[in-house]
Amino acid sequence: MSKQIGIPRPILLTAASVLFVLSWSSGFLIAKAGTAETHPITFVLWRFVLVAGLLAAGALFLAARRRLRMPSWRNIRPHLLIGLFAQFGYVAPIYLAVAAGVSSGTTALIDAVQPLVVATLVGPLLGLRVRALQWLGLALGAAGVVMIVWSDAATAASPNPAYLLPLVALACLVAATFLERRTSSTLGVFSTLSVHSGVSLVAITIVAIATHTWAPPAESSFWFATALTALIPSLLAYALYWALLRYLGITGLNALLFLVAPATSVLGALIFGEPFTLATAAGLLLGAAAITLVLLPPRHPSPESPASSDDSAAQHPTQQPSPPSQQRSHSSAQR
Repeated sequence: MSKQIGIPRPILLTAASVLFVLSWSSGFLIAKAGTAETHPITFVLWRFVLVAGLLAAGALFLAARRRLRMPSWRNIRPHLLIGLFAQFGYVAPIYLAVAAGVSSGTTALIDAVQPLVVATLVGPLLGLRVRALQWLGLALGAAGVVMIVWSDAATAASPNPAYLLPLVALACLVAATFLERRTSSTLGVFSTLSVHSGVSLVAITIVAIATHTWAPPAESSFWFATALTALIPSLLAYALYWALLRYLGITGLNALLFLVAPATSVLGALIFGEPFTLATAAGLLLGAAAITLVLLPPRHPSPESPASSDDSAAQHPTQQPSPPSQQRSHSSAQR
């Protein structure tokens, strides 16, 4: 009998999920620190400059060891639009919102509505099935988000239009997620990050030049915050996002985003002294219950019953999601 060597896959997925929540939360916290004395567009621009430099160094390292394979233009082309939504369209509004006075916790909480949007659209857009228990979990998570937002908004000092910026970021990330799931293009995580960061750097450079906000300050605190945001939310968090999307599926991944909001609130209270109330604690508990329900496997799976590709991805993490054309033909064969 063969014996498994190494760390079991469930433990790896759990560790990756925890690391994803913490690294994604750090983006809101670093945004608060980095935009305190710097224009948000300047901060975002140099974040992407550093990311591009790190990825270029990584590409040279891989090329020197003959481990870098250049993807085809056919695979790169769809990811230009996906990257524009996923990084430029998501990051810039978040930093603008935090700079306008929206707290890091509240920004994350507004952004946490994403799983409900995805769960609502996943059926009509991708033809995937969301189970009743998953809907219950998503509803509990939404209740937790509303509870904390209601509490935080009561003491907010930022202008109301600033709260629209996280909604713009939310819409961009949802669009990127669905575009990625509908494309038949296949890119590795490194190539995905490189293409997404490259197209976002071009976009933010145009904005920075047009608004005369490209010149960086000389303070060491700016460069320290920029280095942190390049390494953690830019590279680590996005690498985990696309990797977990392939292993857990859309519903499972977006359930993890419910935990980003309370995690950001807890860290914001510890680091910046932002309020942590009973409503925050209750929202944290509801978020934990939500992710448990969403990620529970079906109780009585049947080989004959058609399963959504999202459920299949969550139960068989070694399989990559099929291209839309293959999913459609597989669905027709089942019918």
